[in-house]
Amino acid sequence: MMFHFFLFLPGLMGLVLRWITPLTIVPTVTLVGLALFDIAADKASLNWGIAILTIVLLVMFSQYLKEVPLPIPLYKVGSGCTISWFYLFKLFPVLLAILLSWGLCAILTAADAFPEDNLARTDLNIDIISNSPWFRFPYPGQWGLPTVSPAAVLGMIAGVIASMIESVGDYYACARIAGAPPPPIHAINRGIGIEGIGCLLAGLWGSGNGTTSYSENIGAIGVTKVGSRRVVQFAAITMMIFGIIGKFGAAMVTIPDPVVGGIFLVMFSMITAVGLSSLQYVSLSSSRNIFIIGFSIFFGLALPKWFQANSGILQTGSETFDQVLTVLLQTSMLVGGILGCFLDNTIPGTPEERGLLKWNKHLISSQDKDESKSDSYDFPIGMEAIKRMSWTEYLPFCPNFTGCCRRRKGSFAP
Repeated sequence: MMFHFFLFLPGLMGLVLRWITPLTIVPTVTLVGLALFDIAADKASLNWGIAILTIVLLVMFSQYLKEVPLPIPLYKVGSGCTISWFYLFKLFPVLLAILLSWGLCAILTAADAFPEDNLARTDLNIDIISNSPWFRFPYPGQWGLPTVSPAAVLGMIAGVIASMIESVGDYYACARIAGAPPPPIHAINRGIGIEGIGCLLAGLWGSGNGTTSYSENIGAIGVTKVGSRRVVQFAAITMMIFGIIGKFGAAMVTIPDPVVGGIFLVMFSMITAVGLSSLQYVSLSSSRNIFIIGFSIFFGLALPKWFQANSGILQTGSETFDQVLTVLLQTSMLVGGILGCFLDNTIPGTPEERGLLKWNKHLISSQDKDESKSDSYDFPIGMEAIKRMSWTEYLPFCPNFTGCCRRRKGSFAP
């Protein structure tokens, strides 16, 4: 958490954006999706029939039936019975696909159509529901006082660095899918800082994991086309309420892994496609660009895969340093993103060839000319008061942050 704030308070993470170009974003975001391929494939392979059924339902609801409304009968005082048209498939394709596949698995389980050890059964974890309490209220320090060791701290820092690189890619992917302008420096800084606060709270509550952006949720936005912050806020409140209901959480565990695998295959593919969509800004007729794109993505897949298969290969003499390097080199989006960034900023190329002219024009158009989206990254309240305080321009997390030098109107300075 302190490492997050070390980068957040002075705005160090935002300074990196000056070197982030389309050819940096492409391998970073693309590898966010491709790196999760094994997880989705492993879960789906537990029962390909159920996984494919889930995929078919999700694709049918989200793509073919999204513009098909369903009639909902309503009664209004004074006008009697009326019909309201509701776009059910457009709003809830993921939920519908999960419920239908989950329900079918429950029916087949009750009919004993699955073998006893088949992971598509819904009764494999059924005992968890009866053993879980109805209500459970978490509190800080519930598992005792935390312990700190240098090796664990350095290992976590390595994971945090990899997580932050992935988060930057997630921010760009989410903005792209939601139709928002690319995230500016202050939004990147604020996002990293909030992740640090989330890690602090997770540590206090003893959840055993950090807090970071979740690529699966970005895939869900791409499938459902629902990117409203109100929906996310409502979902957060709902999860906090259901988080204290033990029976509800236990029931979610009974969702078969093949159903989850089918959902993952669709969502992760959306993230991969979003990463590739940034190629529209660069010249694909340039052999330089083709080399950077191909080598960054391929090497970003190959090197982490090799390190995962040879986890103890690093022998530098320092176990802690070996652990840090292993975590970093096993992160595909980190390897591919850094390689793409290095090659694009060192191999000679014209701004037009690198896509900088279109990219900068796109940023200026999104942030300065489109008034309906210019406040996409503003605070929900208090912006008028903040803008009246000139000193807030030097706070790296404020929407009116200008960086080290004031940005002139009509120009772009990352």
